Amino acid sequence: GRWCPSPLCRGRALPRPPPGPACAVGCPLRWASSFSQPGRKEGDPSEGQVFLSEGCVKRLLEITEGSEFLRLQVEGGGCSGFQYKFSLDTVINPDDRQGQRGGARVVVDVDSLAFVKGSMVDFSQELIRSSFQVVSNPQAEKGCSCGTSFSVKF
Repeated sequence: GRWCPSPLCRGRALPRPPPGPACAVGCPLRWASSFSQPGRKEGDPSEGQVFLSEGCVKRLLEITEGSEFLRLQVEGGGCSGFQYKFSLDTVINPDDRQGQRGGARVVVDVDSLAFVKGSMVDFSQELIRSSFQVVSNPQAEKGCSCGTSFSVKF
């Protein structure tokens, strides 16, 4: 396998990911019905959803093992008021919403989902760094050049 420079994979040597089902970029995640609110139908637009890019799915399949998934959280802070936080996790909390595409899983808590619904999660690889990023967030008024911080539309 190849060596991974990203802190997310904790220095593991990574195997090639298995080929997943083909899907066009921008395919919506299938939200697990077990995490839906009672009385709501799966896919209800009011619940919101997050999209995974092809690059994001590929990278997640490379770095996750077993029951690991990508957790996306929104926290106060950063240079624009809110910031995105990504981590690998294995624990699903009662207020989490889970989605998957091509075998890659992402989990967002309900509070954070309100700030990122309709967004795309991408994996960006540049000369000086590689990272997961939230792109084209319809809830954000403006972002900063670092790509991790944003302010919210009111």
